[in-house]
This record gives sequence, C-alpha cells and structure tokens, in this order.
Amino acid sequence: MVVSTGQVVGSWRAAWLRVEGSWAWYRRYWKSNLYSSGLQPLLFLVALGLGFGSQVQAGPATGGVSYLEYIAPALLVSAAMQSAVGESTYPVLSGFKWQKDYLAVTATPVTPGQLLGGHLLWVALRLLLSASVYALIALAFGAWLNAGALLVILVGILTGLACAAPVTAFAATTYDEGVRFNALFRFVVIPMSLFAGTFFPIGQIPIALRWLAWISPLWHGNELARGVTLGGVGPLAMAGHVAFLAALLAVGVFFARKYFYRRLVL
Repeated sequence: MVVSTGQVVGSWRAAWLRVEGSWAWYRRYWKSNLYSSGLQPLLFLVALGLGFGSQVQAGPATGGVSYLEYIAPALLVSAAMQSAVGESTYPVLSGFKWQKDYLAVTATPVTPGQLLGGHLLWVALRLLLSASVYALIALAFGAWLNAGALLVILVGILTGLACAAPVTAFAATTYDEGVRFNALFRFVVIPMSLFAGTFFPIGQIPIALRWLAWISPLWHGNELARGVTLGGVGPLAMAGHVAFLAALLAVGVFFARKYFYRRLVL
C-alpha cells in the first residue's frame, strides 16, 4: 500500500487500501489458511454431525431435527469466532512489534482509526469467504433445512466481528511476545467453543455455571444461527441477541481505536 505524502485519503478509501494490502498477501498464502478457515469446521461436521450424530435421535434437545441439522449452523458460527480471534491476536501484535507494518502505514496520511477499520473489514471478508465455502459444502451433506443458511453466514460475520474487536483492543495493549494470547485461547476461546451451546443445549450445564454461557458472544451467535434456520427463537429474543453482539462490537471498536491511537501516535 503506497500513499504519497500530503495526499488526502477518505476514511473508507484508506481502510480499503489496507484491505488491498492484506489481499495481496493472502492470495499468495491462502493454502496455509485453508485448514483452519474451511476444512476444520467441515471435519467437525462430518465427524459429529454424520458420525456421532447418527447415534443421536431427533428430540426436544435438538429441536426435533437431526443432530447434523442441529450443529451445522453453530459450527459455522463457532468457526467464524475462532478465525476472527486468530486474525486479531498475533497478526495485530506483529503489526505493532515484529513486522511493524502498522508503523509504516500510519507514517502515511492513513490514520490509526482507518488502519483499524481496514483490519476489521479484512476480518469480515475472511469470514464471508470461509463461511460461504462451509455453507456450500454443508449443503451437499443435507445440513440445511431452508434458505436461512444465507442468514447464518451474516450471523457468523457479526459474531466474529463482535469477538475480533475487543480482542484487537487486547492485542493493541500487548507488549510482550504474545504470552497472554495462550491464556486467551486456553481459558476463553476453547471453553466458549465447548460450552456455549455449539454441541449441546446449555440447559445441560449446571445452573450455577450457566451464566458463563449467557455472557459469551458465541452463545448469542449460536441462538441467532439456529433461530434463522430451525426457528424456535422469538423476535424479541432475536433482537436481544443482535443487540448484545452489536454492543460488544461497538465497545470493542471504541477501545481498539483508543489503543491504536495511543500506541501509534502518542
């Protein structure tokens, strides 16, 4: 990305210039990201949805549908969450500390806020690509009941961004070698993937611990995803889930922007 000194760059154009730079890198190394962004959730779908799921009878716990149809939307959202967090940890820290391309970008008329916008736009595009590939292949397995699968892609992007923004802020305050990210993955991302309603209803979790699922963005994303494909979620509940994710995204953007400016300007 090259911007001549003194050139006035609009906010959106500057953000898209950052996306263009990320795309120039990605088109050369996309194969190395294929497993984590596309194949991993599909392997879970085959192993659990078709393998283990063949032993699970449809009932109240699955909303009266097969286990494959029950976990398919949640696996898309869970994969989007994990991918978004991954894109917002070490790559962000590298921009500040190792490759230091964030310093190079903000030496041009591109501001730290525009740089952050470009990062989140790039995460959204990555999620759109991987979620679309997953949705198409899952269609071949008969995992979707209706066209609500298209809305599940949007839910996955929203959930991923709601996680990416605060994690980006967290990464912007990291000055070591990223040791804190190990705790983030071990104590937040993995438990959230397992116990936020992806593989079984959270009603199976003891009531004393159930609140941990309620405050996790992945649970809200899972409920939205199942609501647009399987039904059973009222409009007020759907609006509440969207509001929670939107609020988390807004708070994350606020703090990420603050820390980007603090680290790159002050």
